[in-house]
Amino acid sequence: MARRRRSSTSSRAKSTPRPLPFVGPGERLWILDVPYGTTVEGASWHSAVKMHVYVGRSLPAHLAAYHPRAHTLGRFLEDLHNEGDPLPTPEPTDLFDPRQLQYEGADAIAKRAAAGGRLFLLADEPGVGKTVTAVLGAIAAAELRGGSQVLVVADRPAAITIGHWCRTIDALGDAGLTWVVTTWDRLEKVAPYAWDVVVADEAHALRRTTTKRWKQWVKVSGLAKPHATAPFVIATTATPGHTPLELPYLAPGYAQVHDEPMSAWHKATAPAEAFADALERHGVGVEPGRYGASWTTDPERRRSDLELVRGWLADAEPAAMLHRAAPWGPVPISGLPVELTPAEREAYEAGWGEFCREMDLARRGRNSAKGRAALLRFRQKAGLIRVDSTVQWIAQQVEKERQVACSVEFVETAADPIVERLRDAGLEVACIYGRDRFDTEAERLRFQTGRAKVVVFTTVASISLHAGESLPDGTQASTEPRVGLFHQARFSGIAGRQVTGRTHRDHQVSPWHIAWAEDTVEEQVGRAMVERIAAASDTVGGDTAGLADVAALLGADWLPAASLTE
Repeated sequence: MARRRRSSTSSRAKSTPRPLPFVGPGERLWILDVPYGTTVEGASWHSAVKMHVYVGRSLPAHLAAYHPRAHTLGRFLEDLHNEGDPLPTPEPTDLFDPRQLQYEGADAIAKRAAAGGRLFLLADEPGVGKTVTAVLGAIAAAELRGGSQVLVVADRPAAITIGHWCRTIDALGDAGLTWVVTTWDRLEKVAPYAWDVVVADEAHALRRTTTKRWKQWVKVSGLAKPHATAPFVIATTATPGHTPLELPYLAPGYAQVHDEPMSAWHKATAPAEAFADALERHGVGVEPGRYGASWTTDPERRRSDLELVRGWLADAEPAAMLHRAAPWGPVPISGLPVELTPAEREAYEAGWGEFCREMDLARRGRNSAKGRAALLRFRQKAGLIRVDSTVQWIAQQVEKERQVACSVEFVETAADPIVERLRDAGLEVACIYGRDRFDTEAERLRFQTGRAKVVVFTTVASISLHAGESLPDGTQASTEPRVGLFHQARFSGIAGRQVTGRTHRDHQVSPWHIAWAEDTVEEQVGRAMVERIAAASDTVGGDTAGLADVAALLGADWLPAASLTE
């Protein structure tokens, strides 16, 4: 494929940045990605780019470590401000050899783009290869539409996800396009620029229209624009949403297949209401609820709604959606009952009694903030009581020559004590939790290479922990079988499904277990979530009933649904 020379004219800023430092003959403006709170000699922060800068003929050695890699926002801004003098980008490598499934997926994306479509939902199961498929599809879509700028919005942690996407682009080749890979919490920085193709990785991050993230997404994706002038969007996620009401980011695709303008599906002043009205107009069971529109609770209506919503994109011609199950089968998932000691059970019952009293008072006063706080405290206390049993189980798995991925939700009452006690037992543990506490990619690689037999993590997506993975340096991850443990059951089947997909992928079967205290409400919740995580592998809406069941078990059914899933 011929590589086109970049031109600064393709970087179409919508607003003129404030003046930057003077750049003399033979000099270059270097953009530097210096961590917040760090002072580096020679680098100065500039408000025009909201990053550090340096002016000179070449970059001093002590600043080289802060120079952003190709395909990142920093390099995009640097090339933009060094008009006509972009730095070269890496040549394609042989790090990735796309599979037939990935080529077929890219072809499906290309067909939709060629037909004038504006959105494609890539909903393959974890591990099927959405990243490679999306890059190949974005290249095809950009060339078909005559575009040159591609934005990829990835999930956190940035230290892992940005590098992963950049390495994939490096390996496959950038096709002469300008690529920028950023994360959802940095959308504001890329909103001033125009994009021809936008890849929304883990697009379920856009389920809520009340967030700042959503407002920036509307700008970046051109969501409110007419179909003919909007960027082409590739939304990738194995778990699109709990209900049809959580799919507002798919509104452009829905509007287009119904031959309607975006104004029929989106209103800037009331996006959630407009989307709900449009769904109801087209036959989805939308009902008024305490906190706005809600999905019908009638099981038969739900089944027909799911079939209807899926069909809008899947049955379009050409198809605007692709959902392929992993050929290695669903994740094996089961419960892990924990028998509490008399002292542990006494502490558990005391915590449960306190929670019930607090929740009852919060419900009587209609105080959702107090209800959320009570739920959080109880889950933290219940998890802390079971730390020793989790540590013992993990140590036993390591003795059986397995590597263990332990998913937790809380740091101080789960991650920290589990890690501390595992290390006291002589085990190496990789830590992927706590903002800026650890080098997340270095910790991931410690686990992947087998130097650490255990990884404790809070993230639910965008990291690979499976056996035999091809690593960035060309080597292969350890081939010891992986086994996963939820120290606490995820209330959301979608979140749980995302977690299991970290190890159960790329033909590597990895069983998962949900730990719970026997004969407690935890057991009831855990058993419900074993079923819901399996159900969440469906395209959308699979675990909504499960969320209602869990809320009822905890006396939290009067709280907003988001109380259990966020």
